[in-house]
Amino acid sequence: MSGHGTPIPMSSANCGPLTGTADVPGDKSISHRALILGAMAVGETRINGLLEGEDVLDTARAMRAFGAEVTDLGGGAWSVHGVGVGGFAEPEAVIDCGNSGTGVRLIMGAMATTPIAATFTGDASLNKRPMARVTDPLALFGAQAVGRAGGRLPMTIVGAAAPAPVRYTVPMPSAQVKSAVLLAGLNAPGQTVVIEREATRDHTERMLAGFGAQIRTEDTDEGRVITLTGQPELSPQTIAVPRDPSSAAFPVCAALIVPGSDVLVPGIGLNPTRAGLFTTLREMGADLTYENEREEGGEPVADLRARFSPDLKGIEVDPARAASMIDEYPVLSVVAAFADGATVMRGVAELRVKESDRIEAMATGLRANGVEVEDGEDWWIVHGRGHGNVPGGASCASHLDHRIAMSFLILGMAANAPVSVDDGGPIATSFPIFEPLMARLGADISRTA
Repeated sequence: MSGHGTPIPMSSANCGPLTGTADVPGDKSISHRALILGAMAVGETRINGLLEGEDVLDTARAMRAFGAEVTDLGGGAWSVHGVGVGGFAEPEAVIDCGNSGTGVRLIMGAMATTPIAATFTGDASLNKRPMARVTDPLALFGAQAVGRAGGRLPMTIVGAAAPAPVRYTVPMPSAQVKSAVLLAGLNAPGQTVVIEREATRDHTERMLAGFGAQIRTEDTDEGRVITLTGQPELSPQTIAVPRDPSSAAFPVCAALIVPGSDVLVPGIGLNPTRAGLFTTLREMGADLTYENEREEGGEPVADLRARFSPDLKGIEVDPARAASMIDEYPVLSVVAAFADGATVMRGVAELRVKESDRIEAMATGLRANGVEVEDGEDWWIVHGRGHGNVPGGASCASHLDHRIAMSFLILGMAANAPVSVDDGGPIATSFPIFEPLMARLGADISRTA
């Protein structure tokens, strides 16, 4: 069942060429951060191209609950009148973050060094996800957390009345944990230092600098060391949100496996900490090109052109690339099913604790559709059958996970028999226009309820 309503069963069938332009929504990661930092600045921040999916709208509602004035101006344009660093008010009601692990973890960090209390909850999927990875470092600032067994939501955070700066080494590659610590460090005196052994997406660091925070990053023998000077006055910004590379992955991957396809996906953010999927697809032999490369809002951007690629080859994906494409492994596994040979994915334990256990969910569904998969705790291997040889025909469980649902619908577009999912409702959390966008390109997706 969807976390936001009645289940919406969907089915996708083999279709003709996918052609045209795919205008995917704004980047989810940047949208969350723009709202939160806008709420922590003094004055009005304008955001253009905000992703208006459920996850981001939940963050907008949360910022209102903490006292910021957040206004939808229409057409993806939003205004945020911030309350300043340390200026959050105590919410009157429980903060519901829906399906968003990013939203809840970043918001916890942003309020953890302000002397207020807030209670957080989410949908059935989010309430199963581990929060100790964030609350443990927030406790070092002096914040307290009380939640369900296993560090799970619902959970109340009591912010530190006299926060102390911290030096923290992130134990696993996680942009969410890193970002939560940095946001907490904004209202702590002195310097907060975060060390990550493997670099993760750096949208928070880029945006903090844009809002006027004093932040520096160094690559050392310890790893990437990020130093933030606390208690700045953040200046409001005008932010143009690039289009989301994680959403772009779906029309791009569909075009690579559907015969005759030629799809242009304009204005995609190509931050090097996010673009690992596209590098991997090219290594597999994908006909994927970058056009009109440029910079917008401090982020590298390009138009992606993806064409049908019948000679894809299985590869061993560089484990060092995992952090830059962690959300794209489900749809990569679909492309791998149509490649010749095995695609090996290692160092991906994080997939086990996303909106669902994504390794288990994809392995089970691919096997049901006639694709051989091996998997372990932090690795999996998809044995590709080559173009035209994926049977399909199965119904797959989405596990309240938007990326699982969309990945299996992409599989159905090139499989020999239709592929269905039990609930496509969660797709609205990140890609609310997925169905009409894919239909305009020529996909055959139907609601089967």
